[in-house]
Amino acid sequence: MSETMTMTEKQKKILESKAEILKALAHPVRLCIVRNLLETGGCNVTKMQSCLSLPQSTISQHLGKLKASGIIEGRRSGTEITYSVIDNDAITVVKGLIPELLPNE
Repeated sequence: MSETMTMTEKQKKILESKAEILKALAHPVRLCIVRNLLETGGCNVTKMQSCLSLPQSTISQHLGKLKASGIIEGRRSGTEITYSVIDNDAITVVKGLIPELLPNE
């Protein structure tokens, strides 16, 4: 007789939430943005643009995806928005995937 594994609704929602984080991070530019934000403690689009050598519009699209996924937040100061990583699961994933790219803690 085979046993059937069933998931509770709560377990399913948790897995879906974790999958969304992984999907959002599953692009080299977004992974780089999150890594850089962790390394610097936060920065604005202009600084990211000079670091990544990508158009501002491209970076903004990626920031939008990360923000929609709840991985980053932007804090406005006048006309400047400084982005930082706020999701602990994303931090754990990035540090686990590329520890050699982050400063020692």
